[in-house]
Formats: sequence, structure tokens, C-alpha cells
Amino acid sequence: MDKPEAAEPSLFRSLPCTFVAGAANEESLPHAALPEIAFIGRSNVGKSSLVNALVEKKALARTSQNPGATKQLNFFNLGNRLMLVDMPGYGFAKVSKQQKSDWDNLIRNYFLGRTTLQRALVLIDARRGAMPHDHEFMELLDETAVIFYIVLTKIDALKPAELTEMLQKMQDTIKSHVAAYPVLFATSAEKKQGIDLLQQELAQFVLPG
Repeated sequence: MDKPEAAEPSLFRSLPCTFVAGAANEESLPHAALPEIAFIGRSNVGKSSLVNALVEKKALARTSQNPGATKQLNFFNLGNRLMLVDMPGYGFAKVSKQQKSDWDNLIRNYFLGRTTLQRALVLIDARRGAMPHDHEFMELLDETAVIFYIVLTKIDALKPAELTEMLQKMQDTIKSHVAAYPVLFATSAEKKQGIDLLQQELAQFVLPG
């Protein structure tokens, strides 16, 4: 797909972005009408912060120091041209086994049946690298044939040599997953590093105005 002329970082700044729905089960999922980009990752990896940075709003998506703050699929409408989906964090969120099972089923069924889903972004904390839960989730995306980007977060916390080493490790991870897009994105929501490149990549999925 050719990227439209609107594929500029300013596109995300100029379009309004609003919260439209939160889905804790399949029955509450909003109607699938716009192209969707899903954000997933371990609890507290920085999903909400990245969503805020991409649309250049300070507090659109809720951020919290408490793992598991996102307890549902949160849908954000970008100018009626794209939907951003902030998904529950996985890993060490303090939830019951039943809640975790419900989330797992909701997310799997969302990936399998959401026809408007264009890409998933798997966020990896650059300070820690890919953990077992991350690999499990990437395997799920392989199984459900959902193309995904690996997005490193919090790269400002690493020294240059550490970042170089982590980038190589992530390139190796990309090669091991059939659904992984062969381009790695390294970002810092706090320092706004790499945000413009990710905006440009995602702009190809924004409907023409």
C-alpha cells in the first residue's frame, strides 16, 4: 500500500483524538468501522504514554505507576480516520486468575475476528528487553496472522552502547517471528525520540480526509 500524501507527523497533531469506548468483553466492543492499530505489551511498559505522545495530547490515555491500570480495551478515535486501541497490559498486573483468563480470551478473539485491525504494536521496555510473556504474545500474533511492529520504549534510559546491543537483540527477535514487520522502532515518549518515525509509519493506515 502506498503511503498517502498525509503521511506526515503533523497529521497526528492536527486531527482531534477522543476516547470513544472501553470494552471489557466481546459484547462491548464498538462497531468495527475504522482502521485500527492495537498497542500491547507488559504492564507498565508505557502503552498509554506512547499513545499520548503519538497524538500529542498530554493526558488522552490514562497513565499510571500501578501495573494493570488499563483494565479493558480502550478505543481512541483519531479524527474519524483511524482508531487506536490501548490494550490491557500482561505480565505482572495484580488481577485474579479469572480476570486474566477473561482478558486473554478477549484479546485472542479480538485478534482473530477484528477485520479492521491493521497492525499491532508490541511494546518492549528497552531496559529489560523481550521477556517470556512478550515472546508468548508474539507467538499469539504469529498464530492469528496479525502483522506486528516491535516498538522499544524508554530508550532514553539506556546508554548508547546498551541501546545498540538491545537493538541487535530485537532485530534477532524480529527474524524469529513470521508476523513481525522487519522494521524496528525505538522510542521515548518522555523525550519524544522516534515518535515522528512511528507517526509516519502509522499514517499510511489513516483514511483520506
